[in-house]
Amino acid sequence: MNKIKTHKDLEVFQLSFSSGMEIFDMTKSFPKEETYSLTDQIRRSSRSVSGNLAEAFRKRRYPKAFISKLSDSEGEAAETQVWLDYALACGYINEKLYKDLTDKYDHIIAMIVNMIRKPGNWSV
Repeated sequence: MNKIKTHKDLEVFQLSFSSGMEIFDMTKSFPKEETYSLTDQIRRSSRSVSGNLAEAFRKRRYPKAFISKLSDSEGEAAETQVWLDYALACGYINEKLYKDLTDKYDHIIAMIVNMIRKPGNWSV
């Protein structure tokens, strides 16, 4: 196993970043009237997952700050799932894409919760 040197080495960061990019591509087909609502919201929350993970990694020597940023990241991942619910309900995405992305965010959330439960594993 390679040593984790930066946040980019974290599997959870890599998955959240690629999922955020997948959401960005997906939302290009959303209707124009959703630009300032659903499109912006799901792009923002999906990008915030990896952004908060990067911040958490830099704060890992301070357990409370580390856990706080991880909690923010977990919240953004859950929010992204809600926007996916709306995208499906509005007919902007199909069931297969919805399930695929929801499953990815379930996995991201599980990895973040694992990090929150064992913050000492990540200390410098």
